[in-house]
Amino acid sequence: MANITRFNPFGKISRMDPFTSMEDWFPEFSLRPVLRSFELEPQIKLDVSEEDKAYVVKAEIPGVKKEDIHVQVEGNRVSISAEIKKEKEEKEGRKLISSERYFGKVFRSFMLDQDVDAGGAQAKYTDGMLELTLPKKAGSKTQQITIS
Repeated sequence: MANITRFNPFGKISRMDPFTSMEDWFPEFSLRPVLRSFELEPQIKLDVSEEDKAYVVKAEIPGVKKEDIHVQVEGNRVSISAEIKKEKEEKEGRKLISSERYFGKVFRSFMLDQDVDAGGAQAKYTDGMLELTLPKKAGSKTQQITIS
């Protein structure tokens, strides 16, 4: 004989687990299959590492010409911007079925712990990866102050 249990439609919501997504609560109303066909706007993804005398920044900017990338250094602030031109056309025979274009600018700015010697900075762009070597400015070390 089967056990009969009462269905509680608010059972999952009443627990209020902060790590539970809306898809876990309402699996039949999931938007993921619908959103898979949309492409997200491009973003600049960064890896920043620190060495003794310099910072090394690796920025992923695929599909951009190196002439369209601009890097600015002001003290300890680094700004990277790029103009992106992306076109996608789908043709069926001689008839144009769909055409998608994205023209825009992506921008990323961040601050480092120490000032950068902009005169000695180096930048290299290959295969969609921008690599910046930013030497630390001499004499701008952070100093710990004791509180009395």
